[in-house]
Amino acid sequence: MSFDHHHKTAFVTGAGAGIGRAISRRLAGEGARVAVTDVSLASAQETVAVIEEHGGEAFAFEVDVRDRAAIARAASTVADRWGGIHLLVNNAGVVTTHSFKDLTEDAWDFVVDVNLKGQFLVAQEVTRWIAEAGGGAVVNLSTVEASVVVTSGATAQPHYNASKGGVPMLTKALAVELAGDSIRVNCVAPGPIATDFFDLETVTSEAGMAFMGQRLLVPRVGQPEDIAAAVSFLLSDEASFITGIQLPVDGGWQTR
Repeated sequence: MSFDHHHKTAFVTGAGAGIGRAISRRLAGEGARVAVTDVSLASAQETVAVIEEHGGEAFAFEVDVRDRAAIARAASTVADRWGGIHLLVNNAGVVTTHSFKDLTEDAWDFVVDVNLKGQFLVAQEVTRWIAEAGGGAVVNLSTVEASVVVTSGATAQPHYNASKGGVPMLTKALAVELAGDSIRVNCVAPGPIATDFFDLETVTSEAGMAFMGQRLLVPRVGQPEDIAAAVSFLLSDEASFITGIQLPVDGGWQTR
C-alpha cells in the first residue's frame, strides 16, 4: 500500500542511514519533498543521492538535534525553499553500552539529550512552521524498550531505556497541545530492526535469533522499510483520526 504525500514537505532527523534513510526514501517515493537532516552531512548527502536517483526531491542539512540554533536554521531554510513544512519525523537516536553500575553522567546526558531532549527541541522549532502551513503531522521514534527491558543478560542500558520511555509521554503531551494547530502527533516503537544501530552479526547469529525467537511472533528480524511503512501511514491523511498513540512495529515482541 502506498500513501499520498504529494505537495508536502517532510523534515526527517537522523536520516543519513538505517531507519531514517528508509523513511526518507519512502516519503520521497510517495511524493514528499524531504529535508534530510543528520549529524553527518556526508551521510545525509548519500541519502539525498539515493532519493534523487529514484526521481525524488530532497536536500541535505547537517543538524545535531541537541543544537537548537542549527535546527532553527535548517527549518527556516526548508520552509523558504519549499514554501512551508508539513511533516516531521523525529528519528535521530543513539545508544551506548553501559550497565547501571558503570554508567557515567556524560553517557547519561549524551543519550538522554539526543533521544529525548532532541525530540523536544526539534518539535518545538519545526512545528511552528507546520502550524503556519495550516497543520500536518509528527511521528516520533521510540522503541519497544520504552515499555519493556530487552536484554539477554544482566546489562540493561538504563539511560537508553529511560530516554525512550519518555517519548510516548512527550508524544501524548504534544498531541494535546498541538491539536489546536491541526497537528497530529504519534510515535512508532520499533522492535529488533536490521540496521547498523545494532551489532548485526550478533543479532542475526544463530544464538541471537534463538533469543529473539522466544519473543517474536513473526519469525524474522524487522527491516527499516517496515518502520518506514508505519511512519508513512501515521503521517498520511489515512490516519487523520489517529493522534497521541504509540504504534508497536515489533513482530509481536510485546505480545508475550
